[in-house]
Amino acid sequence: MSDNAPQIPDLPIPVPPHLPMSVDSGTLSNIVPEKGVVQHLAERVRTEMHKAIVGQDNLIDMLLVAILAGGHVLLEGVPGTAKTLSIRTLSLLFRTSFARIQFTPDLMPSDILGTNIFDPRTQEFQMKRGPLFAGLILADEINRTPPKTQSALLEAMEERKVTIDGIAYPLPEPFLVCATQNPIDYEGTYPLPEAQMDRFMLKVPVPYPDIDSERAILDRTQRGFRANNLQDIDFQPVLEMADLAGYRTEVDSVHVEKPLQEYIVQLVRATRTHRYIAMGASPRATITLMLTSKAYAAMQGRDFITPDDIQTLIYPVLSHRLILRPDAEHQGQTSGRVLENIIQSIPIPR
Repeated sequence: MSDNAPQIPDLPIPVPPHLPMSVDSGTLSNIVPEKGVVQHLAERVRTEMHKAIVGQDNLIDMLLVAILAGGHVLLEGVPGTAKTLSIRTLSLLFRTSFARIQFTPDLMPSDILGTNIFDPRTQEFQMKRGPLFAGLILADEINRTPPKTQSALLEAMEERKVTIDGIAYPLPEPFLVCATQNPIDYEGTYPLPEAQMDRFMLKVPVPYPDIDSERAILDRTQRGFRANNLQDIDFQPVLEMADLAGYRTEVDSVHVEKPLQEYIVQLVRATRTHRYIAMGASPRATITLMLTSKAYAAMQGRDFITPDDIQTLIYPVLSHRLILRPDAEHQGQTSGRVLENIIQSIPIPR
């Protein structure tokens, strides 16, 4: 590994207080969420995140959807729109190991995976684990590194393990990759291959803030806020990542009526026959659209999904999985516009 390879820092965060849960013992590991606390969790995450982030409500919600649904998330936006700040803040709210990997053109796969190093004292090779062996990974500017290093994440994101010198090493559970990237047409970027894009459960655009939010950002900065001093903010950690299994159980229990299952199938299948789409979404996208809709419904305090939940999630779930035909771009079509057209063409179940 190179000398400047990122390391996994310790995260000494105190036990979160006053969680609305049934406690069998004094440890968080034995806390099992009661019915309806996913909504309370979402409210607490929004409250704590807004101590550092102004606006960006959709970004915060989609990060929590990815956590609850057990997938990875890709944030795309121009520099300076709080992508990295959002994930750094999120890491302070969950008790888990955290590592930030700054992707650069000279980063090698072994810098993030780890490698076997010969120990002359024992005359044996010792495994030195890379920063990927953390529960929450911030893959910052992932499209700044060449495809060889990008592809090193493929096995980790899909199988939750990495193979080094023929030996498979399991990753922590839960394992979440939050990646950021600048728009791919910017100088010095490498577009992610389709296979890796498909490993991201959600792709969330991070727009410029509206005028009121930008004024609030300036006012907050004038009063002393600095993004590089998050340790000075009185964050209240929400829960341990190891306790997410209980919350995910509530998400799994969200009911999806047969007509809504059919609605999801019809929406995804329409991407495979649309005249502007060269390659549509796969069955993995069909599953993902249902799972994320269930997580979003639970965040609203419901144990059932609605067509609105599906329509909210269809853009972050499908937009990065579509490849448009060349003539579509010439006619001003985008993935978002095509998906809007598909939504309008499929009858909403009643």
